[in-house]
Amino acid sequence: MRKFETLLLLSPEISAESRENIIVGLKAIIEKEQGVVVEVDNWGMRDLAYPVRKLMRGFYVRLEYKGPGALVAELERNIRITDGIFKFVTVKLADEAAGEVA
Repeated sequence: MRKFETLLLLSPEISAESRENIIVGLKAIIEKEQGVVVEVDNWGMRDLAYPVRKLMRGFYVRLEYKGPGALVAELERNIRITDGIFKFVTVKLADEAAGEVA
C-alpha cells in the first residue's frame, strides 16, 4: 500500500459539526476503498495568503492514509462534490528507505 497525504481547505462559514461530518465521511470513503487512515490533523482556522473564492480565511485539515492508487481518485471525486471544501491537494509521501545511505 502506498502512503498519501491530502490537505483540505474548508470554508470558514460552515459549522464545527459540518466540518466533523465531512471528515468522518472522507474517512469512511478511505476505509471503503481498502485504505487505512493513519492520521487526521486539524490545523484550525488560518489566514490565507491571498483571497480564494473571495475568502481570506479557511479551516485546514490534513489527512494521512495508506491505500491503493485508485483510492485517491475516488477520494478526490468525492471531495470535488462536497460542499464546504474549496481547495485540496493530494501528494504521495516518499517510501521509507530500505537501509541507511552513507
